[in-house]
Amino acid sequence: MTPIGKGYRSLNVTLRKRLQLYANVRPCLSLEGVNTKYKGVDLVTIRENTEGEYSGLEHEVVDGVIENLKIISELACDRIAKYAFEYAAANGRKAVSAVHKATVMKMGDGLFLRKCRDTSDNFSDVKYSECNVDSACMMLVSDPSIFDVMVMPNLYGDIVSDLCAGLVGGLGLTPSGNIGEDCALFEAVHGTAPDIAGKNKANPTALLLSCCMMLDHMEQHELAERIREAIKKTLSAGTSITGDLGGNASTIEYTQAVINNL
Repeated sequence: MTPIGKGYRSLNVTLRKRLQLYANVRPCLSLEGVNTKYKGVDLVTIRENTEGEYSGLEHEVVDGVIENLKIISELACDRIAKYAFEYAAANGRKAVSAVHKATVMKMGDGLFLRKCRDTSDNFSDVKYSECNVDSACMMLVSDPSIFDVMVMPNLYGDIVSDLCAGLVGGLGLTPSGNIGEDCALFEAVHGTAPDIAGKNKANPTALLLSCCMMLDHMEQHELAERIREAIKKTLSAGTSITGDLGGNASTIEYTQAVINNL
């Protein structure tokens, strides 16, 4: 877990920049057996993963004044826009929404929007729209079905994707992939959770679903689907559910139930 306001730089940010894992992909899907206020949620957030406020360029200008530089480049905007539209086209998605704050950050987010618009011209079968990030958050909690694929700069993507996880039951259910030209890294979005480390309490669903994303990336689709179906059966049965979902099963008990359902 990266210390807050001190200490070493985030290892996740370092890996993403060093390996040029420029696209963070987080599917957000309602799962049967998980009770939430929202039904039938099925959307994907795609986040630029290497720039923005997470560039790590900050310093103290004078005592008590910190400057944090937001970096937006044409290269990064172009490749994340292309990835989002290619992802939508390859996965039968109908629409891509660019999420931004170009009304305030006119140059940086304006560049991001221009590249999204340019890219949309090459994908006539994918509907394109734009939405301010604050409006998008309001719309998501009002009616998540408004969105399909959402693409956005780094900071917005971090915040919005966690909001989306809340729509389907929490971070313990949400997988994540970090995609680059030469390699990919898959991880549960919830981090290390040191407060429950070693207590056999963690919900492994997010990690298992991240493994399924990895298998799909490796074109092992049948194996990925078998694991997903086993997870769905386990959650639907409701007899081996971890504490974050209202049950009392341990990590090991839940995992064994998934194995039994394979």
